[in-house]
Amino acid sequence: MKPHSGTLIIDISGGQKAEAYEGVYQCTARNKHGTAVSNNIVIRQSRSPLWSKEKIDPFIVQEGASLVLPCRPPAGLPPPIIFWMDMSFQRIPQSRRVSQALNGDLYFSNVILDDSRNDYICYARFPHTQTIQQKQPITVRVINMDAINETMAAFLNDTDFFSDGPSEERRPMFLVPSETGSTKMVLRGQVLELECIAEGLPTPEISWSKVSGEFPSKRTTFHNFHKTLRITDVSEADAGEYRCTAKNRLASVHHIIGVTVKAAPYWITAPRNLVLAPSETGVLTCRAGGNPKPTITWSMNGIPIENSPKDPSRKVEDDTIIFTDVRTGSSAVYQCNASNEYGYLLSNAFVNVLAEPPRVLTPSDKVYQVIMNKPALLDCASFGSPIPRITWFKDTRSSVLEGDSYVFHQNGTLEIHVAQTTNSGKYTCVATNSLGISENHVYLEVKEPTRILRQPEYWVVQRNRDVVFECKVKHDPSLTPTMIWLKDNGELPDDERFVVDSDSLTIIDVTENDEGTYTCIMNTTLDQDSASASLTVVEATPTPAIIYEQPDAPTDLELTDQRDRSVQLTWIPGDEHNSPIKKFLIQYEDALHQPGIWHNLTEVPGIKTTAHLKLSPYVQYTFRVLALNNVGYSQPSYPSRSYKTKAAAPDENPSEVEAMGTHHDNLVISWKPLTGLQSNGPGLQYKVMWKQMDVENQWASVTVANVSKFVVSGTPTFVPYEVKVQALNDYGSGPEPKVVVGYSGEDFPLAAPNNVQVFVQNSTLAEIHWMPVPPNSVRGRLKGYRVYYMKQRDQHKHNGHHTEQQVLNFSANKTHGKLPGLHPYSSYKLNVRVFNNRGEGPPSPTLQFETPEGVPGPPAFLKVTNPNLDSLTLEWGPPNEHNGKLTGYTLKYQPVNNTNELGPLEELALAANETSVTLPNLKYSTRYKFYFNAKTLIGPGPSITEEAITVMDEGKKAMASRQVDIATQGWFIGLMCAIALLILVLLIVCFIKRNKGGKYPVKEKEDAHADPESQPMKDDDVTFGEYSDSEDHKPLKGSRTPSNGTVKRDESDDSLVDYGEGGDGQFNEDGSFIGQYSGKKERDTAEGHESSEAPSPVNAMNSFV
Repeated sequence: MKPHSGTLIIDISGGQKAEAYEGVYQCTARNKHGTAVSNNIVIRQSRSPLWSKEKIDPFIVQEGASLVLPCRPPAGLPPPIIFWMDMSFQRIPQSRRVSQALNGDLYFSNVILDDSRNDYICYARFPHTQTIQQKQPITVRVINMDAINETMAAFLNDTDFFSDGPSEERRPMFLVPSETGSTKMVLRGQVLELECIAEGLPTPEISWSKVSGEFPSKRTTFHNFHKTLRITDVSEADAGEYRCTAKNRLASVHHIIGVTVKAAPYWITAPRNLVLAPSETGVLTCRAGGNPKPTITWSMNGIPIENSPKDPSRKVEDDTIIFTDVRTGSSAVYQCNASNEYGYLLSNAFVNVLAEPPRVLTPSDKVYQVIMNKPALLDCASFGSPIPRITWFKDTRSSVLEGDSYVFHQNGTLEIHVAQTTNSGKYTCVATNSLGISENHVYLEVKEPTRILRQPEYWVVQRNRDVVFECKVKHDPSLTPTMIWLKDNGELPDDERFVVDSDSLTIIDVTENDEGTYTCIMNTTLDQDSASASLTVVEATPTPAIIYEQPDAPTDLELTDQRDRSVQLTWIPGDEHNSPIKKFLIQYEDALHQPGIWHNLTEVPGIKTTAHLKLSPYVQYTFRVLALNNVGYSQPSYPSRSYKTKAAAPDENPSEVEAMGTHHDNLVISWKPLTGLQSNGPGLQYKVMWKQMDVENQWASVTVANVSKFVVSGTPTFVPYEVKVQALNDYGSGPEPKVVVGYSGEDFPLAAPNNVQVFVQNSTLAEIHWMPVPPNSVRGRLKGYRVYYMKQRDQHKHNGHHTEQQVLNFSANKTHGKLPGLHPYSSYKLNVRVFNNRGEGPPSPTLQFETPEGVPGPPAFLKVTNPNLDSLTLEWGPPNEHNGKLTGYTLKYQPVNNTNELGPLEELALAANETSVTLPNLKYSTRYKFYFNAKTLIGPGPSITEEAITVMDEGKKAMASRQVDIATQGWFIGLMCAIALLILVLLIVCFIKRNKGGKYPVKEKEDAHADPESQPMKDDDVTFGEYSDSEDHKPLKGSRTPSNGTVKRDESDDSLVDYGEGGDGQFNEDGSFIGQYSGKKERDTAEGHESSEAPSPVNAMNSFV
């Protein structure tokens, strides 16, 4: 034990084992007055156990699958901090996809190839022992099944060796929590942490919401990539259901976590020390909250009170001990213990039964100094048992101080609202109890306020001139004044041109930098006063300009013709400064009710110097005057002498009188109190009067003070009352008050609406009718009717599925209403209640009704599987909302070409129990659009659509691709243009040569070997490049046309066929080229081609290649 203290020191540096000192400790302190005990102190040794050695097999997982790497550290005291690192002591990167759970495990929503590594290491840091334990490294191998399938396909005849499995996209599923529903308990004041981790591909996003309420914004944070919800300083309002939602582009799932908030005991009213005199009565209270409700037990001097010596003056009632007629010597320390299953509270309270004559603790002969018209506080702290009564005297003890000028505080302090010079003097406070008397003397000195009599003037000064700001001050001669000058609220520049005297500031040779606002402040130890003026520096001008300034303050204020409710004020105007005075503003200060605050009273024209002022009773007036010209207001004048009007009865009653009940058996009468200026005299009170309307003839009344409401108890429920409130003071009553009608408090309605009927309009709408309740059963102001309804189940499902109860309010004059938004083909139950301002009445008997069938919702999904050359398989899921009995499905589909034009629409009816269909005899390599909907007896529901393409024929795939791709390329179009231009040039050259050289050898041979069977060609039938020989349509020698339509080049590159359109130019048997230059000149412009097959850019290209 540490000497002279209660500190216990345990030193284990000598080799003792710490385990030997583990346990629960409690400190006890006792003396002759009693025994106090401390809270329990638990001592436990911190531990950081080693990680057990284990062999961890590698985790081999397919790409895209989920993965959990367990950590499971050894239990330590306190628990360790978990983190994951690699061999290089670098933290494992975490993201929405990879994250560490609260239990330390590492979760992968889906794995990728880059997750493969052999050094996933879980570390546990034990903070108290500053040690770190390491788990054996974990190896993860991610395999790509597509790559394996491609490799194995070469050996297994194009058959997948492994199925696709998890590498396909999949809906989210929760990894944490693993159960379907979960609950969480948290203690009040602690931190609530809720966790949701989901797997899926793509990686799901996590979001949180509270089912019935909002998150506490200032106490809620999200961590671990939104997977952890944390609420600090939990309260009972945070209990409820929390929904976490995991969503990717395939679907969304949610999990509900029910949170309950329990509470260890917390103080509502902790017991406090109690000092009692003999024969006095006292109460010791110990109130604590908690969930479950704490159990209160009492001890005296550390011993359970039931085992302590009996004391007839002590009575224990649950959380209260009542002491009656206590005796000397019964002092003790009482312990209150409030406990439940989650903790306990312990508090000591010393009950001291003490007989002590009074003592005044305030130092004697203390001097208090205050400024006139300010409040003064004189202290008289005392101690004694019984508690002394304090009495104040001034100068002599001939009369006790009392009256409205004084306020006596509970701690003995005397307050003087408005201190005047007459209040200066010697004050005596006397403390008295049954055992004696004690007194103390203090002194009050009321000082004159510090006032600036001559304020600095505003100056407009030419540059390089001198300026003087005067500041003449009057102050109490017993106080030491200090003058301070400021420039623009800062210190004066450190410049010898600024000369400060006792009552002035001189600036020599002013410059532009000297412009600003100058303030003189006169400080004393009790108060201060200040005034400001601005300086403007201008250039020197040949002729002085007229200076316009605010007027000087009026002077010599005088009060004459003093009456109870009026007075005449006169004054002398100050200098106008070249701008005539437009008006005077008269202000007043009420030193009795609002000292230090000036109020505007009235305005008079600038040509007058006298004002007749209307006054209110019981006000201590001080007046001042301000003058106004075109520049602005002057400074206020020096205040006039004080003038206190006589008190009188109130001129008005309180306003905003209201009467209304807050409970079923009371009436609360409230009003806006009168201000001090409206009170007209001391002793302001209010006479509150009331009577039940049309029942009572006599007014009941009560007189109250310093309150703004009164509660009438024991009233009947919701009956009208007449009330009125009248102001009183020591000089009489106010005028007759106005009568206000109000109602006593409301109670819960007694009756429920009867004859409730439901008329179902359609599958989503019902109409409800009821009979109104009797007015006397409402017991308040009828606010309306409230319909509670809830869906019990869908009729196509056998098991019940209750949904959240819904509520609709209808006005008081309604006896029917509509229930919109109902679910088709469902069973509902409802009841109707009446409500008033207090609350709801009992429910009507529960009524059940059913909604008819409606059209179903859209099918849950529609997807295309197994696309083949001429068939597609469609799979679907039934609608989430059947809305009736499904009678089947309708499938419509039509082809879509490359320009998005739709082909003929086919329709197929399907049975209700089918979930897939295969469509045969489709066109290959064709896009189809599908429309799919479900139907009930009522009709079809909305459709969902899907598109898919049949597989392309491999034999024609290359050609089709080539035709589409080449013919639409820009380079190909340019090449065609260039070739056409080259042909045109060759034709022009040949034409020129023919004109120059006569007939070509070809033509001579034709003339020499004319074919008698040749048919003459008509001009209008001739086309460019044609010949009439019957062999014109034979293929050229050395060339061939394959069956698949493509043209292959022969070995010769000199054939002129390469420059024709489709190969119609041909050679005769003698090798001469015919058909290209035969006929007239007009044939050069011939249109068309008599080939059975129209030329295409692809064929032309094949000819040139």
